Amino acid sequence: MKDLTKGYPAKVIIMFTIPIMLSYILQQLYNLVDSKIVSEYVGPEALAAIGATAVVSNLIIGFINGLTQGFAIPIANSFGAKDMDRLRKNVAGAILLTLSVAVVMTMLSLYFIEDILIALGTPIEIRQDALDYVNIILTGIMFTAIYNCSSNILRAVGNSKVSLYCLMVSVLANVFLDIYFVSVLDKGIKGAAYATIIAQAMSATLCAGYLIIKYKEILPKSKDFAPYQGMYLNLITTGLSMGLMGCIVNVGTVVLQGAINDLGTNIMTAHTASRRVFDIICVMVYTYGIAMTTYVSQNMGAGKPERVRQGVRHANIIVTIISTLLIVLVYTCAKPVFQWITSTTNPEIIDASVMYARISVLFFYALGPLFVFRCTLQGMGRKIVPLISSVTEMLVKILSAMFLVPALAYKGVAFTEPISWVLMTTILAVAYMTGKPEKYMDNINKG
Repeated sequence: MKDLTKGYPAKVIIMFTIPIMLSYILQQLYNLVDSKIVSEYVGPEALAAIGATAVVSNLIIGFINGLTQGFAIPIANSFGAKDMDRLRKNVAGAILLTLSVAVVMTMLSLYFIEDILIALGTPIEIRQDALDYVNIILTGIMFTAIYNCSSNILRAVGNSKVSLYCLMVSVLANVFLDIYFVSVLDKGIKGAAYATIIAQAMSATLCAGYLIIKYKEILPKSKDFAPYQGMYLNLITTGLSMGLMGCIVNVGTVVLQGAINDLGTNIMTAHTASRRVFDIICVMVYTYGIAMTTYVSQNMGAGKPERVRQGVRHANIIVTIISTLLIVLVYTCAKPVFQWITSTTNPEIIDASVMYARISVLFFYALGPLFVFRCTLQGMGRKIVPLISSVTEMLVKILSAMFLVPALAYKGVAFTEPISWVLMTTILAVAYMTGKPEKYMDNINKG
């Protein structure tokens, strides 16, 4: 376990973030390799089919990930306050809620997925492939939930390394399984999906197993399943706040995907490749937000508001430096990277991908602070303003699908998220500046 309430903030945040960052990079690199294998052995249309389903599966998985991150906030508060009894009760509540949500989400998503793909206007020539792929992926929701719950509990008590080690094993297995199912067994797009859920099962088993074996002192006993007053209300509101942030944003993304689908299969392929690259470079700043959730939660629980403010300043400087380096990298390397991912030199696909990446990365100067401020507010126990910022992003995406994309085609898609980032960062920064940590310190451990 790692106490984030001690040490120089910048160093503590960086060292805690690095394993989280490497974990997410591993996940996204796998997605890149997966896209490469599918495009190489099945074809660009199969890559477009995966892209057509990504917004739906990301909506569900993003909600569960955000939910479990939210459950981890009271756990981190309790750890910072050195209240182990309350910590174990929060862990018990987080486990029960995570498993319940995963069961419900699996059943609902499998029942409605075909209607959703039709409503999104998924082209008929790739619809069956998309349905075959996503039906298999959705059966793995429980594995994803168990892994995210376990890793977020570990991060709440300062261990950000174990999830990395678990992913290293599962990602390597995933790549080999991908090649085996798609290339050797010729299972096509279904093979890629089977490889994914087997790897998810591995990461869930490894991470949960480590938690059970090595962290017995924080695991709940039978008496810990009796909640303290207000526990479930606190867990549910905190979890829903973070879960709905991703869910609300992805609702806008689903609507925007419908507009992208109308631009044709080439643009769908380009957008799938663009998002693969975007997801990797975004990790470089996004993970500092994840780290700030734990950092701020522990320090609020320990009653150290000045240390929270120091951490926010240091984190914003760090993500600004990283954003500058990413701009240089994208502007020099984008074209060959997209040619490799898509296995094509089709200028419509490559040019659209490069344009999207170059426009997006310029606005990372807003995106980095967005993650820092949003997760800081969550760690402070402020649930409403981050939700408002996510609603803002959803509305921008919906309005873009209605007006900007019809007017500017794919360039409208490329400018949609940067517009929302600027608006969201402004909202979050103003909220943080006008409501410093001291104002919320007394409420942290009352939930």
